[in-house]
Amino acid sequence: MTIPFPSLAVLAEAAFHNERVAARRLAAGTGLDETQALLRILVQSAATAGHGGHAVQVAQAAAGTRVAEAPQAAQADLAEAGLAGLHALLAARAKQKQQDAERRAAKLLARAARLADRQARLAPQAGAWQAWFDGSAHPNPGRLGIGALLLGPAGERVEISRRAGHGNSGEAEYLALEALLEAALAARPPVLAIYGDSQVVIGDVAPAARGGPGAKGLEQHRERVLALLGEMEESGRVTLHWVPRHRNGEADRLSQQAIASWPGDG
Repeated sequence: MTIPFPSLAVLAEAAFHNERVAARRLAAGTGLDETQALLRILVQSAATAGHGGHAVQVAQAAAGTRVAEAPQAAQADLAEAGLAGLHALLAARAKQKQQDAERRAAKLLARAARLADRQARLAPQAGAWQAWFDGSAHPNPGRLGIGALLLGPAGERVEISRRAGHGNSGEAEYLALEALLEAALAARPPVLAIYGDSQVVIGDVAPAARGGPGAKGLEQHRERVLALLGEMEESGRVTLHWVPRHRNGEADRLSQQAIASWPGDG
């Protein structure tokens, strides 16, 4: 059975970068054309990978060069064996490339699904109130400023910006959330989505973490916030979401405004 020679396009598609470089160097040094040179390199790769034996002889025969030690029939057999190994290599690489493409596609789909899930969780429900909080310490520890923004579906807007004593940034974040929840209690929204950029605070009061010990040094603040959340949840649904700082701009502005209001700051 005669095994067909692969086209240059097929060889180039299967070849690795270093093999294409080696083929160009071989062509320049021997006078072989591009197809013959790449064919020789890939047959050698096939033999090295276990897809054929006698790498150098196979390469010479497959590329159409003489093998002086072998009779003509043996050269033909050698070329046939080399092409069989080459086709096995091409098939293996095509399969690997397909598997790699499928893995990349699966990763992209998983990433898109995670993004869609996150966007769905962050998207406010119809009639929901939204709120953002932020706390700052200047320096840290030092003077505290807290900021929060509460928005209702009918255009309600409550801004909080005030000094909050002295402490560290974790205390500032907690105090901002406390002030926000106290303001929300007055409105009693049926659904409230709260956003903050403090992973410590959001993680500390998340439902899954409420049975644990909490962040060290912030226990009293956590107890107060959990009590406020309990009151809110008696009449409505409250969710807390972490967001990156650049998506918490209004609350950050209000907390910085509070910091600037300290005597000697600004």
